[in-house]
Amino acid sequence: MLSTFIQGFFLGAAMILPLGPQNVFVMQQGSRKQFHLMSATLCATSDIVLITAGVFGGSALLGQSAFLLQAVTWGGVAFLLWYGWSAFRVALSANIELSRSESVVQNRWRVIVTLFAVTWLNPHVYLDTFVVLGSVGGGLSSELRPWFTVGAATASISWFFALSILAAWFSPVLSQPRSQRIINLFVGCVMWYIAWSLLKQGL
Repeated sequence: MLSTFIQGFFLGAAMILPLGPQNVFVMQQGSRKQFHLMSATLCATSDIVLITAGVFGGSALLGQSAFLLQAVTWGGVAFLLWYGWSAFRVALSANIELSRSESVVQNRWRVIVTLFAVTWLNPHVYLDTFVVLGSVGGGLSSELRPWFTVGAATASISWFFALSILAAWFSPVLSQPRSQRIINLFVGCVMWYIAWSLLKQGL
């Protein structure tokens, strides 16, 4: 059982650690100390739901619904292009302090909606949780599946909270106008790169 937990943990970590919309958003919120712990909680919770669904049968559902994957792909492309453009606007603003006060200070519900969008409109999250983790975990016996699921979920929780807390810890440096300009340029490039990858995949 312990070996199955460890297998789930390391495979889950391998799926979560590569740079993606969730990681970028959590890092961005942490650097501003704006609902960063809530952001980590929502990302981890979404991952737990997706991992559990994938291991306990969701991978078969995704494989049977090409339309669903296409719909998520194009929705993700549109959202990521918009989000990247918003980040570039902030980064290239003549007065980034004014831009931040107008565009970056977000209320709780806007953060929640954005987090759900970067998670649930990202087809890669379904490939990671349903196809990879779901296929491996779903192939285990009924006694071992819960241990694999808990291991993968633990990796997600550990990563998102570590990323959020570290970004908040370095907030005095990261919240400076020059740092925020660099972070927003980075965010815009990442979002547009992922959107381009999804666009090629959709076509």
